[in-house]
Amino acid sequence: MNKQEFDFLLKQGEGLKLEFKENFDSRTVAKELVAFANAEGGRIFFGVDDAGEVKGIKITNKLKSEILNIARNCDPPINTCLEANGDVLVLNVAEGTNKPYRCSAGFFLRQGSNSQKLSTEEIRSFFNKEGKILFDESVNPGFSFKNGFDKPKFEVFLQKAKISRVIPDRGILRNIGVLTDDGKFRNAGVLFFCNHVERFFRHAIITCVLYKGIDKYKIIDRKDFTEDALSNYAGAMAFLVRNLRLEYKIETVGEREEILEIPEDALREAVINAMAHRDYNEKGANIQIDIFDDRVEISNPGGLVSAIKKEEFGKKSVSRNPLLFSLFKSAELVERAGSGIGRMQTAMKLAKLPAPKFIFTDFFTVIFTRSAPQKTPQKTPQKPTELEQKMLSIIKERPAITRELLAKELAIAPYTVKEYLGKLKKKGLLARSGGRKHGRWEVL
Repeated sequence: MNKQEFDFLLKQGEGLKLEFKENFDSRTVAKELVAFANAEGGRIFFGVDDAGEVKGIKITNKLKSEILNIARNCDPPINTCLEANGDVLVLNVAEGTNKPYRCSAGFFLRQGSNSQKLSTEEIRSFFNKEGKILFDESVNPGFSFKNGFDKPKFEVFLQKAKISRVIPDRGILRNIGVLTDDGKFRNAGVLFFCNHVERFFRHAIITCVLYKGIDKYKIIDRKDFTEDALSNYAGAMAFLVRNLRLEYKIETVGEREEILEIPEDALREAVINAMAHRDYNEKGANIQIDIFDDRVEISNPGGLVSAIKKEEFGKKSVSRNPLLFSLFKSAELVERAGSGIGRMQTAMKLAKLPAPKFIFTDFFTVIFTRSAPQKTPQKTPQKPTELEQKMLSIIKERPAITRELLAKELAIAPYTVKEYLGKLKKKGLLARSGGRKHGRWEVL
């Protein structure tokens, strides 16, 4: 690893493939080792604190020997190598070829920048059902720099992730996990940097539909989003915002705040959750966003990840696509693993709206309840005076009568007629349509 790559990784901070350790602790090192081996490998920097600041560590043969012994004592043994970069010791952990791996503390799996502990049954179920090589980590044989890679999409990601080009593009792609050492793209790279994802995965699109009523009988609007992950996310959010009601909150005179009927934070978390956690091996269905008169449903194929029990839902998080989740986190669209469900619930609670409903069968579905449209309160007509009643009787017979003729009919001054016409409007008894010359009165 050269100095440029080392500085790049320090700046990027901890993530799916990188862990910082200020000091050596055999218990935590074993946990991180098996977590990386059970994912797609990674690196541990000894002598660097959580903020990415180099503190340094005394590199001795004894320290190196202890670390290598920990790797050998994992079950099965984990392939590692050590290298020094100044007074920082770097432990390179290879992706395991015989998953799952465990240490004396149990089974661990890398999720974002954390290592999640799983029980024996959970880890076995996860790998048996999801596959030892997850979809997002699998190499895609057809996608390459010459076939499908979209440089502008990559540029957008770099900007959102605040990644500077201190190393070549291929080095960046390797370090964020989407490019293998031999230059092949993983599926997560296809989803993020492809100019038209349908070319490679026909099912990896988002379908948004607006219906009239509370069932799927009549479609008003429909849109399929078929680009890269970030573009599809932006398109889906725009569709939701465009087709949901805006309500207004007035706090000071002359100023009003526009508020979407369902909080954008809640919708954002639901869309990202669907994209990051869907089962991409299920090719018969898309992510679906349905807007009805009374609700919004956001669903994705796959249901709950096998490592999570129903009673653990919302408290524990294991991603079906950890690399994909890591890319969304780098683009600052998610905060941390396991926070999405709670953030949806909190956003709805703060808006004083019903809590979202979660349904998991072969699909995972989030349902947001829409409130009834706010109706403008109708003015209650007030009882007219005797003069006003006479005026209304004349107007009802002759809706086009002018103020001057009305004043002559009632034997009162024109300015008095004008005053009383204004009072009748305020009382909700009279309305005017059209201009002064050709308009008409309407008795309400």
